[in-house]
Amino acid sequence: MIFHKRYLSILSIGFSGNAHIRFFIICICMVFPLSFLFTGCSTPPKKLMIEDIQRGFYPESIIDTKYQDPISFEMLIDRLSDIALIYVGERHTDQNHHDLQLKVIKSLYELHPDLQVGMEMFANTYQHILEQWSDGQLDESEFLMKTHWYANWRYPFELYRDILLFIRENNISLVGLNIPFHIPSKIATGGINNLLEHDRKFLPETINTDIEAHRQYVKRIWQKHNLRGRDNFENFYEAQCVWEDTMAEVVAAYSGEKPMVILAGNGHIIYKFGIPVRAFQKNPVTFKTIYPVAAGNSVKLDYADYIWVTPETRKFHRMPPNHP
Repeated sequence: MIFHKRYLSILSIGFSGNAHIRFFIICICMVFPLSFLFTGCSTPPKKLMIEDIQRGFYPESIIDTKYQDPISFEMLIDRLSDIALIYVGERHTDQNHHDLQLKVIKSLYELHPDLQVGMEMFANTYQHILEQWSDGQLDESEFLMKTHWYANWRYPFELYRDILLFIRENNISLVGLNIPFHIPSKIATGGINNLLEHDRKFLPETINTDIEAHRQYVKRIWQKHNLRGRDNFENFYEAQCVWEDTMAEVVAAYSGEKPMVILAGNGHIIYKFGIPVRAFQKNPVTFKTIYPVAAGNSVKLDYADYIWVTPETRKFHRMPPNHP
């Protein structure tokens, strides 16, 4: 009000006898500071920065990292139309990422009615339950109980509901990729050699701990966390490789005539040295990776074949304690 009165007193000199002019001056004095507030002080939208090329991209951009330029969603689907394996990453707690995953699944399903969807969120020991879901034999409550969702994956089911409902409504084959969830944490704290015989039968046929770039990536993550009982990096890394190779083994086994969309955390597809390269070594079929990431972050071109910029996280839920 002090600002308004000051300008009113200055501008109204010589117009004290004209009511219409005084009213006009009051309107100007009220509108001007408000217009400044809403235009001059507005925050520009955040971009995603790609470090290699020092270039920023707004949300909803899809960057083809080979050509370093954004493409339309229609162009993306066209380029994926004849690919056997399409990996679509996620930050587990980001609803935007699950929305784009569903968008990709829907578009590829229109092209391939025999599409399969593989999900990190389920252990492969639940495959018979997943087939019941795809066949429409279970309602949501039964599905949550039979897959022990909140004992295994633990993230809110709402984040994945639309994806899973679309799978059931269209009888899409749903494949569980993961090893039983209690095993990686046992390896991370005690190593493979100390696994009980009962748990050993779930291990993948091969466990590749020789990918140096992957080892260094996991080590950087391990060094940022001080987790009690997980101070032995070799045990921690063994757990990560068992995790990756189990999912890669399942993906490879289902690779063939039917295309598959694989949904997994970004950490499993970044640089391709998690699941994608390992699955390719077991069954060399074509694959592409899509890495979704929120604006305001920075990435590198070699993270994935396609980088999809999303708005800032819509939801955040605490990370459940079931990861290595």
